[in-house]
Amino acid sequence: MATSVLIPISEYLKTTYRPDREYLDGEVVERHVGKWEHSRVQALLTGWFIQHERSWNIQTATEWRTQVSSTRVRIPDLVLVRSGAQPEVLEDAPLLVIEILSPDDSYSDTQQRAEDYLRMGVTTIWIIDPSTRTGRVCSGSNWMQRERLEVAGTAIYVPLDRVFEALVSGGVVEETK
Repeated sequence: MATSVLIPISEYLKTTYRPDREYLDGEVVERHVGKWEHSRVQALLTGWFIQHERSWNIQTATEWRTQVSSTRVRIPDLVLVRSGAQPEVLEDAPLLVIEILSPDDSYSDTQQRAEDYLRMGVTTIWIIDPSTRTGRVCSGSNWMQRERLEVAGTAIYVPLDRVFEALVSGGVVEETK
C-alpha cells in the first residue's frame, strides 16, 4: 500500500513542480497533462480570450494556481479574471474557470474539481470535451450542454463550434458572422 507524505500549504506554495501539481488537504497530487487536442483547445481558447481582453475588461491565464480553500489549490486549464494587478496565487473567485477534459480524466474527478470551484464562489464553470466536441456550462447547480458558451451578465462567450472547427482545420477561432 502506497503512503503519501503530507506537507503544509506554505511549503507547497513556495515549491515549483514540473509539471505543476495540485494541493489537496496536505497532499501534493499529480494532474493529467493534456495531449494534443487538450493542448490545442487550450491554446485556441487562450487566443480567443486574449483578442477580447480589452473590450471585455478581463485577463486570461492558463494553469494558474487557484486556492479554492484553506487546504486546497487547484490548477484550472484557463481562468478569466477582471483586469488589474494579480496575485501570484489566485485566491478570489475568478469570473470563469474552464476545464478541458483529457482522455485520462474521470467524471468523478472532474465533478470534484467543479465542486471545489463552486465552493470557492466561482459562478460559471465550463467543461469542454475535445473527444466528443461538446461543452457544458455550470451556473450554480445546473449543467447545460451548449454550442455557444457564455458567462451570464457579461459579454464573455465562445462559439464552441468555431473552436472545434479550428482544431480540425488549423488556424484561429473566428468571430461568428
